[in-house]
Amino acid sequence: MPASFAPASDDALRAAELNELLGHSFTCWDNERRQLSRQLHDSVGSSLTALTMHLGLLMQKMPQEPALQDRATQMKNLLHTVIETNRAMQHRLWNDKLEFLGVRVALGELVTQFGEEHKIPARASLPEDEPRCPRSHHVVLLRTLEEGLRNIAAHAQASEVDVIVDDNDDAIMLTVKDNGVGPNGLPCHGKHGLRVLRERAHYLGGTLTFAAGPAGGAVLTVTLPKPAA
Repeated sequence: MPASFAPASDDALRAAELNELLGHSFTCWDNERRQLSRQLHDSVGSSLTALTMHLGLLMQKMPQEPALQDRATQMKNLLHTVIETNRAMQHRLWNDKLEFLGVRVALGELVTQFGEEHKIPARASLPEDEPRCPRSHHVVLLRTLEEGLRNIAAHAQASEVDVIVDDNDDAIMLTVKDNGVGPNGLPCHGKHGLRVLRERAHYLGGTLTFAAGPAGGAVLTVTLPKPAA
């Protein structure tokens, strides 16, 4: 082989090595997040539940003095806040519904919760059956929806959201549409999350796009090819 072809060959090898390293990093990142979420549930969550029970017993036995009862109620409310914060952190790190109930349920519940929290119509059009594709695809779909909804809440000023999942034999595609201010409303630092997701989709042989919608707003789409059987 002529020497002139060596640099191109080296560049291709380097690109392949970096792509493999990127995929390994994504896998490690997901595993660490899942493990940390479980630790928060098993250790911190269990301890907080035990504290709630002990506090309840103490409140039953303590003197019925208004000052003491008021202080105990404050402690109970504070403990409840810590429990809810811990649950939110667990969910933010890893959505366990993805493993126990499937990606279809995880996506649907995420859309429903978003609509209820932000008081806007949030509709999800999902396949009737659980999509048949690797777990890595499910993770990217869920992360894309999380990032899309997070950006809508923070920047889009939208009054409605539509999430569509198209599942066919060759690929699965998730689309997040809103009627807000469009892609220009997303600050530069807010696009870093989309860049990471674009690399994750590319590693799986897919694509991720974020563009203005034909009728306004923004459209976020991720398409992932299914591996050959």
